[in-house]
Formats: sequence, structure tokens, C-alpha cells
Amino acid sequence: MDYQEALKYISNSHKFGMKLGLETTEKLMEKLGNPQNGLKIIHVAGTNGKGSVCSFIAKILEKSGYKVGLFTSPFLEVFNERIRINGKNISDEQIAKAISEIKVRVEKMIEEGYSSPTEFELVTAMAFLIYKWEKVDYVVLEVGLGGRYDSTNIIKEPLISVITSISLDHTKVLGDTIEKISYEKGGIIKENSAVVVYSQSENAENVLRNIAKEKNTDYIEAKFDSIAIIKNDINSQKFNFTIGNKSFKNMEINLIGEHQVKNCITAINAIEYLRKSNKIKNITDESIKLGIKETKWPGRVEKIMENPTFIIDGAHNEDGAKSLKNVIDKNFKNKKLILMIGMLEDKDIDSVLDILVPSFTKIIVTEPNNPRKISANKLKKKIEKYTKHVESVDNIEDALKRTIEISDKDSVIISAGSLYMIGEVRTLMRKISDYDFE
Repeated sequence: MDYQEALKYISNSHKFGMKLGLETTEKLMEKLGNPQNGLKIIHVAGTNGKGSVCSFIAKILEKSGYKVGLFTSPFLEVFNERIRINGKNISDEQIAKAISEIKVRVEKMIEEGYSSPTEFELVTAMAFLIYKWEKVDYVVLEVGLGGRYDSTNIIKEPLISVITSISLDHTKVLGDTIEKISYEKGGIIKENSAVVVYSQSENAENVLRNIAKEKNTDYIEAKFDSIAIIKNDINSQKFNFTIGNKSFKNMEINLIGEHQVKNCITAINAIEYLRKSNKIKNITDESIKLGIKETKWPGRVEKIMENPTFIIDGAHNEDGAKSLKNVIDKNFKNKKLILMIGMLEDKDIDSVLDILVPSFTKIIVTEPNNPRKISANKLKKKIEKYTKHVESVDNIEDALKRTIEISDKDSVIISAGSLYMIGEVRTLMRKISDYDFE
């Protein structure tokens, strides 16, 4: 099996849909020899900020001298992004080899009467297998959906669990209240362990604290009341904060938005616990500082062009839209703002539009390349409740051309909504922008 055949095999598993529950994952991992059991894992769940927190933790560990696996989803441009080692995507050959191994086990499972694994179950199994082969020191593992029944929750004893900001998303699957969603996210908390929690609403925190108490697990709240922002612009941020009695001074990150400062502090809370509990050695103040400064997380308030300024952001729910709106208000007041937007129909579209649309003078609507998309015309009609300065262009490339066409060098273009859309925008912009993409 080569790389393209492996991707086709993974893609064909779409027909098995999404199944919550660990029975199929458990059987597949058993067939593979349970590679996850030999890995040292930091497990991260949440609605917003999971990828950023994972990236901060992984880069700090890398700068501390370790070989670090980072598992995230979805990908922006190439499938290989989902499984990385020390910041580098795994190779086509590694994917082909792993899926060849997995395919044999899946065929045996089906012969024995078990269900076929879903796409996410296959990709999770592949990540564990490759990380075992590559003998990584640590894995930073992002939950796909929810937590309790997510395939990644096959792991038994993480070094620590982390739960980022929780808000309403995937309500048809996870529940229609913050309490229900928090319960699902809290499913990654393990017995006699520790969990770091991004400072949440009281309703969410009550649920998570109760789970931690029932499981005799240390509950560590990442608090943000000590944050002092020294510098905050569209290129970087510098800030001070404290954790307990320890002060962190002149900490600098290149991720934009005050929410990223909070994500960074959440990650450092986890790192501090791992350092103090002696679960991970060799972490220094310098490796923390260097790690967060070098952390990158494409597609999250990411500037991809100058003159005009062009930013892409995966704001697809209410909290994500609020974070983006804060960035706009902070950095782009009195600018000509152009929005290029495409969304999935199962998202909270109206909340996102309520927050974002009033800031923009012109809006171009398009469609993500995903079967769950809302049509450009249908989204346009929703936006027309706010403004008549909106155009619909179905094809993403044509929409991008039109967006740039109506801008000038002093404009600010923001492409937001579905990660599937902004990933394609990022790829297309590589061809026309001389910006230094990572």
C-alpha cells in the first residue's frame, strides 16, 4: 500500500460515520498490541484552544531536549499535519506503512464480527503505532470530539489531563448545556491523577471539580487574574503572570489574541505540575520561555499577507468569534474590514454572525469543501439581515480572488469560519503571497 492508497482507505471509512464509544477502538488497539500503553501521554480536551495548548506543551518539551509526538485534528493543508514529531509532519511512507499494518487487523476484526473502525479511530490508532515505532519520549494528545467516548480516551494513565475553554459546540452529540458538555469533556480525567483546567464558568467548573473529586484527582485551576499585558499587537504579545508564588516575567508568544495568553498559561500550569511532581525532568525556565516563543499554530488569527493585511482564523463557534472580535477591536479600529466567510451547517452560525458581521464593511460568502457545508447562497441570506454589502461566490478560489480584488493596500482581510475553508485559503495564498509561511 502506498500513500495515496492509504489516504483512500482512511477516507473510505467515512461511510462508517461517527460512533461514540471505545469498544471498536479497544479491539483494534488490542490487535495492534496496544502501542498506546507504552507511551507517556499528556491528554488535552476542550471546546476552544486545544490545539494551541497542545502546541505550547509540545514545543516546551521539545526545547527541553525531548522527542515529542503531537496529535491534533483536523488538518489545514495536508493530512500528515495530524501526526507530528518535534514539529515535523510524519512522512508519506510512515502513513502507508502504518495503514498497511492496521488494514490487516481491521480485516481480522470484521471476520470476527466486530464493527469497522471510523476514520478517527483509524487515525488515532495510526498515531499510537507511529509514535511507538519512533520511540518518542512524550505524546501530546488532542481529543477529537468530547472526551469520555473519544477514541483517544483509550489511554489508561496519562501523565496529566488538561481541559481548555468549554462552550456550546457539537450540541447534537455532546449535549445542549454547558454542564452536559463539561461532563463529556471531563471524561478524560483519570483516577488518582491530575487535571489542569482553564478557568471556566462556574457551571462548567462545578461539573469538572466533582469528577476530579470522585476520582481522587488533583484539580489545578489555571487562573488568569495575575496577567499583566506588556505588549499586544498583531505580530506578538508579551506579558507577566504568576502561578502560585512563582512569577513569570516578559513571557513572549507569537500567537495573537488575549485568549492565546490564557491558553499559554494553561499549558505552563500543566508543565509546572509535571516538573514539580518529577514526572518530567530537564524542564527549565529557559526551555519554557523559548518553547512558548517558538510555538506556532497555523490558522488561528494567523497573518498570511501584508499590504493588505490578510488574516485567517478558524472562528466557527461563539467563543471563537468573540476571541476574533477582540483581536479586531484591539488592532483594526477605523480600518476597511473585509470578511471572507464559509461555515458548516451544523455550527452555531447565527451566534458567529451576530458577533462578527457588524465589524465589516464588505463580506464575501463562500463554501467549504465539506459535505456538512452551508451553501453560500443560504449563508448570504442570513448575512443580509445585517448588511446588504455581501456577495456570494461558491468556489473558494474565485471567492479569494474577488476578496483581494475589492481590497486595497490599507484594507484588512479576514477569512474566518470553517477550518476546512481556511486551510484551502492558506494553500492558495502561498501561490500569490511572498509572506514567510511556516
